[in-house]
Amino acid sequence: MKFSASSAAACAALLPGASATIYYAGVAQSGGEFGVWSDTSVKGTGLPGQFGVDYQFISTSGVDVMVDENKVNLHRIAFLLERMCPPADGLGAKFNETHFGFFKEAVDYVTVTKGAYAILDPHNYMRYNDPSQQPFSGSVIGNTSDPTAATTAQFGEFWGELAKRFADNEKVIFGLMNEPHDMPSSLLLDNLQAAVDAIRAAGATNLIIAPGNSWTGGHAWTEGGAEASSEWLHKLVDPANNTAIDIHEYLDEDFSGGHTACTQDPVTNLEEVTAWLKEHNLKAMITEFGGSNTTECATMLTDLLDYMADNDVWIGWTAWAAGPFWGTYSPCCTDQYQFGSLEPGSKAIGGSQSLYDTVWLPVLQKKVPAKLQWSGPASVDGGELTEKP
Repeated sequence: MKFSASSAAACAALLPGASATIYYAGVAQSGGEFGVWSDTSVKGTGLPGQFGVDYQFISTSGVDVMVDENKVNLHRIAFLLERMCPPADGLGAKFNETHFGFFKEAVDYVTVTKGAYAILDPHNYMRYNDPSQQPFSGSVIGNTSDPTAATTAQFGEFWGELAKRFADNEKVIFGLMNEPHDMPSSLLLDNLQAAVDAIRAAGATNLIIAPGNSWTGGHAWTEGGAEASSEWLHKLVDPANNTAIDIHEYLDEDFSGGHTACTQDPVTNLEEVTAWLKEHNLKAMITEFGGSNTTECATMLTDLLDYMADNDVWIGWTAWAAGPFWGTYSPCCTDQYQFGSLEPGSKAIGGSQSLYDTVWLPVLQKKVPAKLQWSGPASVDGGELTEKP
């Protein structure tokens, strides 16, 4: 893959309030993956589920606030492979058309109605057939020693079909998989390559973002010896030269996003993956990160977004997470205290301010560039930076 910096970025660096490198900024929409957890690992729990009751992709009113008031231009929309491709049929090109229709409505609302960009996010950890205890349940896609596993070819077929359906929407970004982990990196690369090949064979030139192993953590990118993501991901070949790397980076003690305290300096922890990106002439997005409403987290979140803006290998970000079904629960970073989410209008338990009020507005909102890309195809090179129309 070959990438070049956009001249628009250099010009933007001279303008007050503009970002030199960040073209896409926004929030992850979590909800399409809801409703399947089973405390007792009952396979098939919540499948297919009832739309609007067990799961939902977005709140249109929440998207309205984020785009019109918060001026963000990117939403990452989670879904489950097992709902799009029911296990009875298997992973592949045969979709549950009713479910796909609901998903397309959400994507079209973000991209067509609101004029923003959308990342399609199969929230499956490179596993398929049993999401009852995600992120660990289900068979690793492509595992030939598991007779119940979907194959690498089937994963390619799925992406070829999905790409065909969105090929005419230049504002759709294909996020190949959420957080692969605990699998051979060679198999991960095979699966990703099958997806890229199928997407391009379908005639889609859309931007692709490809994850690494080890939960695609930026801090872990060069760790693991021969299995390190840094040893494999640069081998991915895209004939359209429009693939970026998908990174996640949380700031708590174990990088899980489960704890209130921010203790991991993002600038230090991203240095090696940033150097790797530069070495291989690659671009990247951070599509999951977050922090609680502490002073330390506010400082580290600010440092993280400043670091991305100062290093031109980083082209975009989505914070974790908004979504219509979180209620008072928190998607990350609170030790399971119910502080609400990044969903506009959400509340913490007892009706107090949510993470939207205490983290998004005072911290993250300040780092949304005044100018972002609002027109043209999503690209590793970005596009013209303008204020929200």
